[in-house]
Amino acid sequence: MPPAGPRAAILLTPLLLLLRTIVAVPLERGTPKKEENPATESPDTGLYYHRYLQEVINVLETDGHFREKLQAANAEDIKSGKLSRELDFVSHHVRTKLDELKRQEVSRLRMLLKAKLDAEQEPSEQDVQVDHLSLLKQFEHLDPQNQHTFEARDLELLIQTATRDLAQYDAAHHEEFKRYEMLKEHERRRYLESLGEEQRKEAERKLEEQQRRHREHPKVNVPGSQAQLKEVWEELDGLDPNRFNPKTFFILHDINSDGVLDEQELEALFTKELEKVYDPKNEEDDMREMEEERLRMREHVMKNVDTNQDRLVTLEEFLASTQRKEFGDTGEGWEAVLQMEQRKQQQQALNAPAPGPQGQLGFHPDRDDAPVPAPADDQKDVDTSEKKFPEQPQLDSQSL
Repeated sequence: MPPAGPRAAILLTPLLLLLRTIVAVPLERGTPKKEENPATESPDTGLYYHRYLQEVINVLETDGHFREKLQAANAEDIKSGKLSRELDFVSHHVRTKLDELKRQEVSRLRMLLKAKLDAEQEPSEQDVQVDHLSLLKQFEHLDPQNQHTFEARDLELLIQTATRDLAQYDAAHHEEFKRYEMLKEHERRRYLESLGEEQRKEAERKLEEQQRRHREHPKVNVPGSQAQLKEVWEELDGLDPNRFNPKTFFILHDINSDGVLDEQELEALFTKELEKVYDPKNEEDDMREMEEERLRMREHVMKNVDTNQDRLVTLEEFLASTQRKEFGDTGEGWEAVLQMEQRKQQQQALNAPAPGPQGQLGFHPDRDDAPVPAPADDQKDVDTSEKKFPEQPQLDSQSL
């Protein structure tokens, strides 16, 4: 039986595409290397049931009938549960593997619950009988009523739960970035408050110089615009800008040749624009801010190009976007995150209540000056590797 194509893995649900797109995009686009046995392991999504999800996908793709239905299905068929009913027609061998995967997952969840209960209970209470069925009901990615076999209901629940959780991924990253910016601002203010008057003035002068250098960059083109795509065509692809061809561009950047541009392939197109604003060698350039900007660029393109909202850009959608007026009309160019956030913060500051004690910002917009950041080289290190994922169940048995 031939292995399932990359298109099948994508189609299991549009949002499961994040299984392989929630990874850092390299700053330079190189020629993809062809391997005889390419790795099929997807990046970890951070979902507490990631391994179970990935193993179910891998097993289903080995069934010829299911793979055929999967390739013919649209996003609505998948999300509505229509595709789940095809599970009744997969081979006995595949059903047996799925049954075993579910039993392993139930066993793993029971172990997690027991470990949590043991940690919360007194030693004298640890022999009390545990109602695992009631506790398992808090996990929404499988059917706890049937703990031994994998049925159509299990596949439907797995798709629905993963779709919901992964849909929150971008929103979670935006919220995490806001918290990061607040913490950074707070640390800068504390730093300045610890300085004498002369040192503070010097720190403020250095900050203004850093901000000035950061603002002095070439025009950033609107993501997905003709100017932006032509720049990639010329500088990264090495082709004549006067012979720009949207269809050829699409094929060139469909790295895995699956007929669509996924989120990772789109984000790789923005590297040239981001390099105009952010340089890892410059202390005033925040790389976490750069990744937030990359995310905003991708969301902008998806909003304007991905007409069926399946988080994939087809050739038809891409070509249609190049025919719109906005494709050639880029106005003054793309706003950088810092510029947009400054305006938002100024507006929010007018309506913000006075902050409270214990580490919150100790100023009021109507009475005090806004916080002044410390120089970039004097900031405390902030862990930029932390990922924020949709909130997971708390394994709380008290409310059950």
